[in-house]
Amino acid sequence: MPGHRPPVPPLRLDFLSLAMLFNSYSFLLLYLPVTAFVFFRLGAYSHKLAAAWLAAASLFFYGWWNPAYVGLLLASIFFNYGVGIALAREWDAERTARRHLILALGVGADLALLGYFKYANFFVDTANRALGLEWEMQEILLPLGISFFTFTQIAFLADAWAGKAREYNFIHYLLFVTYFPHLIAGPVLHHKEMMPQFARPETYVPAMENIAVGLTIFSIGLFKKAVLADGIAPYANAAFRAADQGESIDLLMAWGGVLAYANQIYFDFSGYSDMAIGLSRVFGVVLPLNFNSPYQATSIADFWRRWHITLSRFLRDYLYVPLGGNRRGPARRWVNLMATMLLGGLWHGASWNFVVWGGLHGLFLAVNHAWVAFREARSWHRLPTWLAWALTFAAVLVAWVFFRATTTQGALGMLAGMAGLNGVSLPSAIAAPLGGVANWLAQAGVTLRLGGGSEFVLTWGWSVALLAIALLLPNTQEIMRHYRPGLDFVSSGTRPWAAWRPSVAWAWAIAVLSGAGALSLSGATEFLYYQF
Repeated sequence: MPGHRPPVPPLRLDFLSLAMLFNSYSFLLLYLPVTAFVFFRLGAYSHKLAAAWLAAASLFFYGWWNPAYVGLLLASIFFNYGVGIALAREWDAERTARRHLILALGVGADLALLGYFKYANFFVDTANRALGLEWEMQEILLPLGISFFTFTQIAFLADAWAGKAREYNFIHYLLFVTYFPHLIAGPVLHHKEMMPQFARPETYVPAMENIAVGLTIFSIGLFKKAVLADGIAPYANAAFRAADQGESIDLLMAWGGVLAYANQIYFDFSGYSDMAIGLSRVFGVVLPLNFNSPYQATSIADFWRRWHITLSRFLRDYLYVPLGGNRRGPARRWVNLMATMLLGGLWHGASWNFVVWGGLHGLFLAVNHAWVAFREARSWHRLPTWLAWALTFAAVLVAWVFFRATTTQGALGMLAGMAGLNGVSLPSAIAAPLGGVANWLAQAGVTLRLGGGSEFVLTWGWSVALLAIALLLPNTQEIMRHYRPGLDFVSSGTRPWAAWRPSVAWAWAIAVLSGAGALSLSGATEFLYYQF
């Protein structure tokens, strides 16, 4: 991990000019209405044609970024579909050894493709620095969404090997992989979740309830992304940019920057998840939930049941459990947890900072399980809810530092600031109105600095307001709980006033959110999870 420069990441281009974003006028005013209109018109005549149209439109959506990589995506789809067919035939023939070999070859090829495009530059650069080598490798353009469509298809191969995938209509499979609401940034789908929905006749008939529910969920997500996440982003960026450039970050600046980023990624990813689920619902297809108020978690295990739910499910089912899970004793369980989270961290990006982030969460999970076992063995009471929440949230914030910083030195500098090692300062414009309190703060070691007053107020104002929303207000699926907002949704809403229903009041509320989101699109930015 030591080194004076960060690993060379895969080459990335400016997605604002190349990718078709959900939060863009071209998508909302042209792509979405045309795609939906033609889909339902064709659905009235032929379900197969309608499914083929939606798959073609999804390929167009992907190709808008870089048409050259549509071929790569199609090659991956044809390859994995062929491997799935081979596994199905071997299942019928009960040739166990050959099935294992076919699965290994299929998964190995998928991982090799992912490894080349996402990690080749990283491993070459790491080897050069660690061994003093001078290997040279041209920087590789990272295909958009490669992690998601690769993991989706690995899950398909595993399900085919286990006999869980029993429907092999190629057009449906093509649509399953390319389906534009999930193609770029998830959720990671299971074959068995989607294929039955593509086969349902009702999917191809426009339903006003689906359209109303879908657009409502989408509007909430658009507001989260365009207004909340993008609104607080500049304050997170400023703090981490300073840390990455080696500037000294004091206590309040460090905590303000970390809280700003925690809120940015929360509302960015929550907004994307809502938008993906809402768009899919317009087409009559219900996606699995991917986000469930993770900052309300009272343990790290609870956090991972709420954050990026489908990725957590994938890592659990296809990595943690095959490694042995918790079936081989506590020590092996902790090793499996650490290995799973390290690989989960590396999945997010080719950087040692992501590895550290995953390792921290692996360590946190091991400590969490050890504490639960220790407490239960002695019949101790649980920690007070507020304390369990505070410890969990603090751990998540510490890990976010490595997730966001672009250099290890920047992350360590930010942590030093959070620990108070660089002192505490306040803008003089903030301290002046405090009168005698300012004198007391000065005696306590707080220094005053010129400038930065408005940025300080906006950083902390945004952070406190958004954290209050995340902790105190119902999430999207609780609001939409009467209309099946996700495949595996279990209603837990206890606030009747927060339940959406077709009414004038709710129409005005959603119109305000939609209007605010639409007015913010002139400064549209890519979703943070597009980079993974």
